Amino acid sequence: MSSDRKILTVTRPSLPPFEDMVGLLREIWDSGWLTNGGPFHERLEAALADYLGVKHISLFSNGTIGLITALQALEIEGEVITTPFSFVATTHSLLWKRLTPRFVDIDPRTMNLDPERIRAAITPSTTAIMAVHCYGRPCDLSAIESVAREYGLKVIYDAAHAFGVRLADDNLFDHGDLSVLSFHATKVFNTFEGGAIVSPDADMKRRVDQLKNFGFVDDVTVVAAGINGKMNEFSAALGLLQLRDIDAMIERRAEIDAHYREGLRDVAGIELTGPSQAARPNHSYFPILVGPDFPLSRDALYKRLRDNDVFARRYFYPLISTFGMYKDLPSAAPANLPEATRIASQVICLPIYPMLTADEVDRVIAVITEAARA
Repeated sequence: MSSDRKILTVTRPSLPPFEDMVGLLREIWDSGWLTNGGPFHERLEAALADYLGVKHISLFSNGTIGLITALQALEIEGEVITTPFSFVATTHSLLWKRLTPRFVDIDPRTMNLDPERIRAAITPSTTAIMAVHCYGRPCDLSAIESVAREYGLKVIYDAAHAFGVRLADDNLFDHGDLSVLSFHATKVFNTFEGGAIVSPDADMKRRVDQLKNFGFVDDVTVVAAGINGKMNEFSAALGLLQLRDIDAMIERRAEIDAHYREGLRDVAGIELTGPSQAARPNHSYFPILVGPDFPLSRDALYKRLRDNDVFARRYFYPLISTFGMYKDLPSAAPANLPEATRIASQVICLPIYPMLTADEVDRVIAVITEAARA
């Protein structure tokens, strides 16, 4: 079953033609403008605003700096309700701002924050909700924002997985006080490293832009304790090339998703988590759950995939709440997070990226089906 070609999970970004990249590098170098809001930066901001259907977007060097800046821009204090089932950057951003995470369990169908559990977790110290569109599947926007309005809470959406997701009659990025995207190389749309904040109005965008550039208003005026979060010109240029083919890449991901579902639908003990309810999902991940009826444990199947050069990932295991800096929080107790704890012990994300061939998808399916017959 082994092959010379390793099948990765989400770590092989889609690259534009090499000649195009060389041409852009030459153009950047000839211009002498390498960072600090150059022409490619401005072009990418405008192109992304158009593609995402938003008016105000600010590019960042990465999504984590975007999360920290969002918290700073909204002047969040005290306690923030968030999910344990995410990448650690979500909660680390709170710790960097000396905020207290309050973990809430997830809805097992969507793997996003359960709105009713949010309501039950609110205390007098709660000031905000940081929700994640896990695997690019939209949160229950109306329910979360209803709770937020009732208790006067800010809402930040960690939309790291959600680029290109479209709802039937709404825009995902019109919700919450701020939405933060990641353009890391593992994402559907990437600039190798990068990110963005979507703001609701021009005043908030102005504040975000100041904060990502040390708090400068002009070359002699600093109005806030900002940070260096600017995207450089090469990353912006690469983003423009990526954006050119993004719809075709999402289409290809949809084909791979359907291929996996067809090949694995009758495998006992393997649960195919339900497809996103979005009008157009982005298929950024393909998570399966390895249940008690499967002959191997989740970790044994994970090892078998790795032994066959299939670099699956256990996203998201361990739970953020189990790490040393969080595990002593009362809300981190496994008894408070039964669904997140169960899913973290069962989940494997299979490889999905546009260059994955049909034969390679079949090879991944074969490893799992052969294990099921063991």
